[in-house]
Amino acid sequence: MKNQLFPRKFLKVSLPILLLLLAFTLWQWTSRTEKLFRTLPATSTNIHFANIINPPDSLTVLDFEYLYNGGGVAIGDINNDGLQDIYFTGNLVSSKLYLNRGNFTFEDITIKAGVSTRTWANGVVMVDINQDGYKDIYVCVGGNRHTPEKEKANLLFINNKNNTFTEAAQPYGLADTGYGIQSAFFDYDRDGDLDMYLLRNAFVDYNRNNPRPKQLNGKAASTDKLFRNNGNHTFTDVSAAAGILIEGFGLGVGVSDINNDGWPDVYVSNDFITNDLVWINNQNGTFSNQAKKYLKHQTYNAMGNDLADLNNDGLVDIMVLDMLPEDNKRWKLTTMGNNYDEFETSLRRGYEPQYVRNTLQLNNGSSPNGPIAFSEIGQLAGVEATEWSWAPLFADLDNDGQKDLFITNGYPKDITNLDFIVYGHQSAAMGTREGNRKERTAKLNSLPGALIPNYVYQNRGNLTFKDQSLAWGMTEPAYSNGAAYADLDNDGDLDLVTNNIDKEATIQENRLHQIKNPNKPTNYLRFAFTGSPQNREGIGAKVFVKHKGVLQYQYFTPFRGYLSSVEPYLHFGLDTIKVVDRVEVVWPDGKYQLLQQVKANQVLQVEYAQAGPAPAVSTPAASSLFRLVAEGGGLGYRHEENSFVDFKLQPLLPHGHSRQGPGLAVSDVNKDGLADVYVGGTTGHAGALFFQQASGKFQRQSTPTIDSLGESLGVLFLDADQDQDPDLYVVRGSSEQVPGSPLYQDQLYLNDGQGRFTLAAGALPVMRSSKASVVAADYDRDGDLDVFVGGRITPGAYPTTPRSYLLQNESKNGQCRFREVTPSTLAQTGMVTSALWSDYDNDGWVDLLVTGEFMALRFYHNQRGKLVEATHQTGLEHTVGWWNSLVGADFDQDGDMDYVAGNVGLNTRYQASVEEPLCVHAQDYNKDGRIDPVLSYFNQGQRYILHSRDDLIDQINTMRGRFPTYQSYAAAKFEDSFLPQELAGAQVLCAERMASSYLENVGQGKFRIRALPREVQLAPVYGMVVGDYNQDGYWDVLAVGNSYAPEVSTGRYDAGLGWYLEGNGKGGFRSVPASKSGLVAEQDAKSVVAVRQATGQQLLIVGNNNSRVEVFQAAPSGYYYLAQGQDAWAEIQLKNGKSYKHEFSYGSSYLSQTERNLKLTADVTSLTIYSFSGEKKVIPLDLHAVNH
Repeated sequence: MKNQLFPRKFLKVSLPILLLLLAFTLWQWTSRTEKLFRTLPATSTNIHFANIINPPDSLTVLDFEYLYNGGGVAIGDINNDGLQDIYFTGNLVSSKLYLNRGNFTFEDITIKAGVSTRTWANGVVMVDINQDGYKDIYVCVGGNRHTPEKEKANLLFINNKNNTFTEAAQPYGLADTGYGIQSAFFDYDRDGDLDMYLLRNAFVDYNRNNPRPKQLNGKAASTDKLFRNNGNHTFTDVSAAAGILIEGFGLGVGVSDINNDGWPDVYVSNDFITNDLVWINNQNGTFSNQAKKYLKHQTYNAMGNDLADLNNDGLVDIMVLDMLPEDNKRWKLTTMGNNYDEFETSLRRGYEPQYVRNTLQLNNGSSPNGPIAFSEIGQLAGVEATEWSWAPLFADLDNDGQKDLFITNGYPKDITNLDFIVYGHQSAAMGTREGNRKERTAKLNSLPGALIPNYVYQNRGNLTFKDQSLAWGMTEPAYSNGAAYADLDNDGDLDLVTNNIDKEATIQENRLHQIKNPNKPTNYLRFAFTGSPQNREGIGAKVFVKHKGVLQYQYFTPFRGYLSSVEPYLHFGLDTIKVVDRVEVVWPDGKYQLLQQVKANQVLQVEYAQAGPAPAVSTPAASSLFRLVAEGGGLGYRHEENSFVDFKLQPLLPHGHSRQGPGLAVSDVNKDGLADVYVGGTTGHAGALFFQQASGKFQRQSTPTIDSLGESLGVLFLDADQDQDPDLYVVRGSSEQVPGSPLYQDQLYLNDGQGRFTLAAGALPVMRSSKASVVAADYDRDGDLDVFVGGRITPGAYPTTPRSYLLQNESKNGQCRFREVTPSTLAQTGMVTSALWSDYDNDGWVDLLVTGEFMALRFYHNQRGKLVEATHQTGLEHTVGWWNSLVGADFDQDGDMDYVAGNVGLNTRYQASVEEPLCVHAQDYNKDGRIDPVLSYFNQGQRYILHSRDDLIDQINTMRGRFPTYQSYAAAKFEDSFLPQELAGAQVLCAERMASSYLENVGQGKFRIRALPREVQLAPVYGMVVGDYNQDGYWDVLAVGNSYAPEVSTGRYDAGLGWYLEGNGKGGFRSVPASKSGLVAEQDAKSVVAVRQATGQQLLIVGNNNSRVEVFQAAPSGYYYLAQGQDAWAEIQLKNGKSYKHEFSYGSSYLSQTERNLKLTADVTSLTIYSFSGEKKVIPLDLHAVNH
């Protein structure tokens, strides 16, 4: 009888498939059980080096603050046998050299090689310093305060070509004794040979965290040095002549072409208060520190750094490490309260902003106006907190074409423990000096260490990284310092070597090829260099790997991370690519080499002798959609904030509310057919009105009747009194006055028809609360404009809901008057940041949309003149966020209004989700008469109070008794921190969505929400304006935003450059880089408006907080329909049969009012205008007859 269950034909066809499934199943099983990295035992590798630090009792970390900074690793082939050898530096033990014997076995040849050390060895590099084809070893040397000068001289071991070395630092002129940390060799003057930058960090007799005046004259002991290669095996100190004069407590140095001009630059990461240095090569033998130009903020306790192109855009990015713990307990044990006065003092003394966390600086390239500042994206990327960290290394560890990130960390005595710092000092103040020292030493010895495994992150390719530490085999805790990568077994993947304190060095074998997915090859391409006679290693060469429109770029320098140097190769992961289309090599002197159809999985030896002149590249004149207008085209207004610290009233605020302006409004104020501009002012600094001239430039007008007694936020032009000219509504807000202050009363100024304004006393009801936004529409269809004013904050009582106002226009017979008719739900809608009148359901009645802080996107449906909340009917759920702004347009051209909503973004510490929301729990917990806004967050699945103990006690003094130590506070979960009766009655607001988002109108009042592109999440989005800027027939969005208002430990949100979002007509957007768009609005940008010029072009005006207004020229924009007072929306028919809707808003976005117009293009066949009351009119389309 035949077996019908498995027919013979089935078996014949399916056997290959079954084998494939079996292989895939086996790979899945092994990939779950095998890690990417395997730590090899010392008994196998024969590497027994351990940087044992066992100092005498007379030497502690309190005397020698760099006692536990560890040693470095250098990797290179010292005997040219094709295997990479390893040198480790030791502090209180001798350094060691290990010869690679293959198969991950090594031989200790330290003694016979003559490279042992008896001094405090710090950083180390392998470099062919005398260009004889063999690697030499240069060791930086330090010591404690009592180390003799001769024992601090740096060491240079010259390779004798027989596995022995001769020390020769003195004759080479490199025996510096100034506490060397690390060196980097590079050809800074492009004369063909390798010069040397020496990083130094000497002892000082003052507090290294004190913001003392900067030392800029080169006389400070901790000033780095630059040594020029004389070409005869000697070096000369040229530091002063080259401009290397700035003091810095250096711990990291990296070399790359930061500004992409073909000359090597230097990045120095400095510890403590001293800022990092960005030494830009001036191409004349000198350098200029341009950190302030390139970096908005920096890492405070800067350790090691690495420079690499993390996002494959051909630009070098920068990673710098700090000491921020990832887990809640460690963070609270080590984090002090905010000190605003000290922060401001440091800024006044010339220091750039610094924060205690890792920073990842994204290179934005250049625009026609010059270099663009980097965007710091560490929190967006998810790599900001990796404990007490030392070495960052970018390398493609899984060969997928994206550079991953390896980070070492650890510290044997956690001297940042605040119980030790604070209470140790308190007890020590009472005894004798010797007794105090003994007591402090005993406490120090009892301190635990910061002992956790190292981190490794997988690059996702979208500016974010995934923590793969556990999955990839980082399971053994250690006090790890210097590290390097190399292909130690020549199998085409990168292995890791780490120098540890009090533990044998770690050798980690990359097992990518042993555990790889059989259906996904992990190809690679490696480059070795045969350079010019004076630079045989080719240091400073650039390699560009290009395949099907995808670019990978690397700059060849082995001196990376912390105290270390990596293998002398460039390693590119290729994923599934087997043959690369194109490889371009640019040598340090600019010569060029092109290789095509390059096979993968090989070490490619590229030779300088084969290079030729770089091909001539025709560079067309720089063109971009937006161009910065010099001197603002006459709009020379500077917004000036007063000095006010919100946090002294409420220490637990996540951000202040006194830096919100300026507002911008546009209208034809003097009825001459040209758009004019008003910029809101601050208390003591009046706003300004600018009339446009026939030339398209602006002229400031005298406005003596518009006072400066209060803080202006939202400003709006509207015809309030129905006399056919725009009047001016000014909202009063901020947090600088007490609740109920008359300085919070809004003002309405009536226009006499020529742009002269008079205060309409009594026209508005009493509104003495802090507000921000103002928008207008004829929502009740009675022929006049009504106003909604959003309440922003209750000063001193955050997050208590402020009052919002709906003002019905009841002006008659020339008498202007508004009556408040606010529904209760709208009056208490929340902390409003933006509002928009818009008919979202196409029923002909304009509805009200409201956004705000700790608010959902709220929809108030207009039911024939009555506003009823319909948020829950929109299909939008879980949208509570820190929203800032809202604009509308028919982005997908389907006849209804879609919206773009600006949020705080994803590049902050305030992460939130539906499952793990960010909440504020507010009430007067200690009955002292003020609201205590306690924030809670999730960390590793548990809810905790978000604040430091110091800040919590500063706000709620009774918490001192509940948490007598930092340890007790650090261990407490949120539910353990308050009594049930204390939480009863608290106002609780929870945010769950922080991404700026797109709201797609799917009809019948329903919406779908999705996040805007990742680039938009780098910073808060505030002002937005809609237009077709590339003239492709689809709506684009131009947005700006940053915020300098957060508390100082969180730091400024300053990664925003402005965003040009190119629409595709289907509701999708592409973020165009600033280097291509020309839009670079990198200050504390708040508002933005589009202004039609007399010339027919368009200007974009950006309102910057506490700074000058910026003006950008947009591409020529054609003809406009100028909306009349009661025009509400337009229906536009196109030649291709499509139609779309456009609304004429009185105010939108954040504190912004763009002129109410519509740009007309040649593909428009029909234009129908609808009024607020539903009347329609067809506009003839003789474009030359339309206003422009």
